[in-house]
Amino acid sequence: RYDVCREGAPAPSWVAYDRQVLRFSAYFQEAVHEKREEKYRIRKCTILYYLEDDSIQVNEARQENSGIPQGTLIRRHRIPQPPPNDDSFYTVDAFNVENSVTLYGRIFTITDCDAFSRNYLTKTGTKVPGPESMEPEDPYFAHRKKEASTMQPHRPYEKCDTLKQFLENDRNVLRFYCVWDNSSEMFGDMRELVLHYFLADDTIEIREVIRANSGRDAAPKFLHRSKVPKDVGALHKPGEITQRTVLNVFGPMGHGGRYILDSLKTGAVEKEFYTDADLTVSAKINVWGREVTVCDMDEFTAHHFNSKYGKEKSTPIHYKQSEAAKAEREIPPYNGWGSEEDSKANCLKLIAQAPKRDFIKFMKKDRQGLDSHVLRFFARLDTNRPIDMDRCFIISFFLSDDTISVFEPENATPESFTASSSSAARSPTSAESTTLLRICLWARS
Repeated sequence: RYDVCREGAPAPSWVAYDRQVLRFSAYFQEAVHEKREEKYRIRKCTILYYLEDDSIQVNEARQENSGIPQGTLIRRHRIPQPPPNDDSFYTVDAFNVENSVTLYGRIFTITDCDAFSRNYLTKTGTKVPGPESMEPEDPYFAHRKKEASTMQPHRPYEKCDTLKQFLENDRNVLRFYCVWDNSSEMFGDMRELVLHYFLADDTIEIREVIRANSGRDAAPKFLHRSKVPKDVGALHKPGEITQRTVLNVFGPMGHGGRYILDSLKTGAVEKEFYTDADLTVSAKINVWGREVTVCDMDEFTAHHFNSKYGKEKSTPIHYKQSEAAKAEREIPPYNGWGSEEDSKANCLKLIAQAPKRDFIKFMKKDRQGLDSHVLRFFARLDTNRPIDMDRCFIISFFLSDDTISVFEPENATPESFTASSSSAARSPTSAESTTLLRICLWARS
């Protein structure tokens, strides 16, 4: 089957009739054997005819507690006609209102079609009757429907629709910054808390803000996610809080026993829980005997209160404790044992570690042939004592590790370097501990 495109060339059917489906309402009668309640069943179906490839699909609407497999009865494919015309397939000419078609031994009676199918058949020159009003009804399902309407449930369930609240508010969480003042107790103090209110199920979760080196155990949660009652009171006995109230029990226990449920819930224990309307700035809530004060909220929570209750964000309460000024670490003076860097390492860490040397600088500035990379200076003591005014020293500065050595030769002059005793061994010397020397303008490196 071909149709004409805009350019005038014929177009194949799978292009001209792409996504065009005829929809017919039909039913077939199925006999029921060896059953007293029903002799036959009327099964209502929907026949889909695809114009692009003449394929047919049959679907049956699912009925509650039918006890039979329903859904797709015949999957989409081309269906052959019954014998003796089984060498050909069904076409669109066989489908019309009040017609009957035989599909794999079942006789389907077409009762109605949709507007698109009626319009298409009319354009092809087929007269389409009106919808059939005398559609048979299944007597067994009509009997079951009548019994279900008059049946009184023995255990009436209260309708509590929480799915809508969950779908609308899933992953929407209000965040409040709170404080629990426990300073009245022995060794108590101010505890900073973060309260999460889940709008999906009106539950509350509380986490504690634990500072570094506070000495407290890092517990995962201060309060597990649950509903928090406003009035805690005493604990109820087992079985006191139930969903239903039993008025009377008579007859043997177990099989054959009878009981009456109270629809008015006489004597039922009702509890009132905290909601988002109760959580405002400066509000005090009772969390299982602990008075928690709400001090602040985040921007999303403020927008929620403004859009739902028309409340502007209140002035937050100062709740963060001022951190004490950190005392500067005092390093004791050098006592002369070992090097100064080793002694300083004992004050910086609990487990002393040897000071690390700059190995790259050591390789570049170490002695290489005739290049010693050592700066030498001639110096005298800056003193008024006559016995020390003539003392001369040689100061060597080693560029490889920034250490200094002071050497005092005998009868030293700027023109002579005769070896004698060492006045100060090679070590990294700070500016505070260096002996005041007068360095001459003459230097040798």
